[in-house]
Amino acid sequence: MWRKRALLGLLTASGFAGLGYQIVWSQQCGLWLGHESAAVLAVVTAFFGGLATGAFALGSRIARSARPGRWYATCEIAIGLWSLLLLALMPPFSAAALRIIGTQPAAAWQWSVAFAGTFLLLLPATAAMGATLPAMERLAARAQGEGQSIAALYASNTLGAVVGVLAAAFWSIPAIGLTRTAGISIALNLFCGVTALLAFPDGAPGVTCSTAANRARATTRATPVLARLAIAGFLGIGFEVLVVRVLSEVTEDTVYTFALLLAVYLVGSTAGAAAYQRWWATRDSDATETETDRWLAVLGAACLLGAAALWGADALKAFALRALGGSLLAALTAEAVLAIAAFGPATIAMGALFSNLSDDARARGVGFGRALGANTLGAAAAPAIWGLVAVPWLGPKAALILVAVGYLALTSRRAWRKAIVWVPAATALAIALLAPPLRFIDVPAGGHVVTYREGAMAAVSVVEDADGVARLRINNRQQEGSSATFRFDARQAWLPLLLHPAPMRALFLGLGTGVTARAAADDPNLAVDAVELLPEVIDASAAFTREPGTPPPRNLRVIAADARRYVRASDDHYDVIVSDNFHPARSGSAALYTVEHFEAVRRRLSANGVFCQWLPLHQLDLETLRSIVQSFMTAFPQGWAMLASNSLETPVLGLTGRVRSDAGADRFDATAIRDRLIRAPLPPPIAGIGLEDEFAVLGSFVAGPAALKNFAGDAAANTDDHPIVAYRAPRITYAPDSQPRDRLFALLHELTIEPSELVTHPIDASWPRRLSAYWLARDRFIESGRDVRPSPRVQEMLSQVRDPLLAVLRISPDFRPAYDPLLAMATALARSDLSDARGLLTELSRIQPARSEATRAISALDVESATTPR
Repeated sequence: MWRKRALLGLLTASGFAGLGYQIVWSQQCGLWLGHESAAVLAVVTAFFGGLATGAFALGSRIARSARPGRWYATCEIAIGLWSLLLLALMPPFSAAALRIIGTQPAAAWQWSVAFAGTFLLLLPATAAMGATLPAMERLAARAQGEGQSIAALYASNTLGAVVGVLAAAFWSIPAIGLTRTAGISIALNLFCGVTALLAFPDGAPGVTCSTAANRARATTRATPVLARLAIAGFLGIGFEVLVVRVLSEVTEDTVYTFALLLAVYLVGSTAGAAAYQRWWATRDSDATETETDRWLAVLGAACLLGAAALWGADALKAFALRALGGSLLAALTAEAVLAIAAFGPATIAMGALFSNLSDDARARGVGFGRALGANTLGAAAAPAIWGLVAVPWLGPKAALILVAVGYLALTSRRAWRKAIVWVPAATALAIALLAPPLRFIDVPAGGHVVTYREGAMAAVSVVEDADGVARLRINNRQQEGSSATFRFDARQAWLPLLLHPAPMRALFLGLGTGVTARAAADDPNLAVDAVELLPEVIDASAAFTREPGTPPPRNLRVIAADARRYVRASDDHYDVIVSDNFHPARSGSAALYTVEHFEAVRRRLSANGVFCQWLPLHQLDLETLRSIVQSFMTAFPQGWAMLASNSLETPVLGLTGRVRSDAGADRFDATAIRDRLIRAPLPPPIAGIGLEDEFAVLGSFVAGPAALKNFAGDAAANTDDHPIVAYRAPRITYAPDSQPRDRLFALLHELTIEPSELVTHPIDASWPRRLSAYWLARDRFIESGRDVRPSPRVQEMLSQVRDPLLAVLRISPDFRPAYDPLLAMATALARSDLSDARGLLTELSRIQPARSEATRAISALDVESATTPR
């Protein structure tokens, strides 16, 4: 009995280590593959390909061996040693892979390198993993006798995998990083190997399945069951890939989402194998054709049931959140509920089917190594076929129906006469004909879908509301901009551009709607490159041109590539680099906020080059922001922070740094900025974005180097090895604990800046004092909007903002964001209250006599009053 328990314990520990590796390697490979979902597909393929290789290459030798314990121990030690070596090999391999892939690879070339490179890199470890379960199966046969089902072994190994996934995602990687998490798995592998040598010393030869009779039976009867095992593996992983893809449009699509989905998938498989062992495996030593048909039919029906649950995923999630509350635990539980609804019945049937087919294979004289090899070989082909081909070409609905029908097609011909097969088949046909497409698009009342495309990595949609405002979304959850935010998006381009005295080349990391890059391209003397990962986003951005059908500017080049990979692989240099405000909690985005990425960006800057990393404060908590600032300051010690606008609902912070090449280049020249704006005014489409003078540009800054260092404090930097942002940022996404405006106010209270930290050549002696007053006025202006409630009635708005905005102007008459709205409201007020309007305009003229707009408006009112009949 103790030997059996030892076997199960070792397999549990081995499963824990194996899935710990998968999580770690997926994130490490994502750094050069360019997208976390791409890395998951490649690593899953490499895993199952390696398992198949090991099972086929070593399974028969293990079956014939009198020393299966030594085989198992050797494999576990080999896994640990190769994984240890990978800690040193991964960085140079990533660099080599980046060079091989190139900056703008064709899709076929990129995916070929991704799959083949990952497979070869992980092969020694994954092949050894593929041999461990066959070795354990032989040890179990020696301990319990031939004919025992492998279901218990499979269930123990899978249970360990569940714990490994959850431990890696929710504890070890956030706490100690990728390398140390891999170290835990390495230690477990070595422990398993040494323990096996001590617990299962090889002496007397055991019973094997390699007799001549068995080999003869295997030769003549193996093909059908091996084919079924291979196709079952192909369909099972295909179902996982498809469900994960669909649920990415409903869930928050964070690192926790993937961990929960994978854990539920594995729990279901474990439960299915355990149930098979408990209730079905002991009935008969041979798995009959009828039993196999039954499990295939049940699995086909379960896949249809899981697919059907996806149509109600939005409603189910909303119900779960209402029932559970708004906490982080409740949000994660709601995602787990979605996973259970989609995966639960199907994965339980998968675990039972694999155990059934393995028993059937053994009854036909097929060794477990060959059975496992066939199953994992089919599984290895699934990510590429289902993820890269089926989804873009067929859509998730048709692909999921094909999975269910595939299981039904594996049943025998006579099984189709029974309701257990033809009823699910008829249901699949009905779903195919009657059910709507399996897509999630939030369309507002009176709105409509402009475009929708399923890509290999995401679904991209453009939705227009009743007011004609179009919005670009990725996977329905992540909004990339709208047609109503031109002013805001254009400022994100021109604020960094105006900080450079004479930019000739600019690089934009992330395209979104394309408004930001196209706004930069309005400067005909500027060559603009924009890098975008998703081809579907590039196509969708055409819906956001200022004039429909207008071709892109000639000086704008859009590059379909991963931003991080492009920066590392390119040899080009740029005067200005602007990085989009990527949502830090979304899959893969946090890798664009690491020390290593910021350092790579610095290497792409020309002399005196400017880099700006925009950050969505409305999607960030301050603790996560501290880590990002710490990472940025590691690469750009002389860095600053500025605001893209004065928005309270969607505040965006820009971390700004530059490459110093001469004296004073670590700061900005106010005189040069003023002269540039006078010599080359902003092009007409850009003239109205509120950057009319040097105060508007430099007045956007909120923090200098000292304040940023103080703000970061002792926060841990976000690095490739310790990706804390990916694990910390989702907290505010799942369960917001404050409003964006509250975080903005808290941030402004912590940050300070002095003119001497920012400006190297003041325009005159009074200029630093005026800039300080401008910053103070800006902060008061932002805080004055805290309790303002927008109203279409001018009198109501003025009653709220008149005194606060006039107070702001008294602090800094240069602060146009307070002057302009009061001027507009005074003009509108003149239609109903001429006297009050004149009084407000007179006050504006008195506070800021250098501006003539208020004086001209008073003159216009006097003329109108004189010519209006009494």
